[in-house]
Amino acid sequence: MSEEPTHEPGISDELRNLGKSLSDFLRTAWASEERKRVQQDIEFSLSELGSTINKTANDFSASETGQRMKSDIHDFRQRVETGEMQDKARHEFLDVLKKVNQELTKAANKWESASTSSAQAPTGEDTGKPAEGENK
Repeated sequence: MSEEPTHEPGISDELRNLGKSLSDFLRTAWASEERKRVQQDIEFSLSELGSTINKTANDFSASETGQRMKSDIHDFRQRVETGEMQDKARHEFLDVLKKVNQELTKAANKWESASTSSAQAPTGEDTGKPAEGENK
């Protein structure tokens, strides 16, 4: 009279089955001819892209514009190495510092003359009346 419990599929069984199904699917997809063909297409396309970029770079280097750019870069490099750029930068920096100092001096003079003017402005003393809080 003892009945054996029947085994009903539960969540854990279904999750185990899902994991197995996903694993089988991914294994099959990875081994498929379609995936291999797509991989070959991508590899070929990347190789073609690299070749096209190299050809374009070589064409540009050989062009008049490319030669001019190469010459400009060479000239710039020489100016940096000989210190010409350094001298120019130092001179421009010195000019900027002089200008900043001149402007600061002007601003300081304006503040000074404004505070001198306000100190000389008429106060209660000119009226002959004592200022507030002051006894005569």
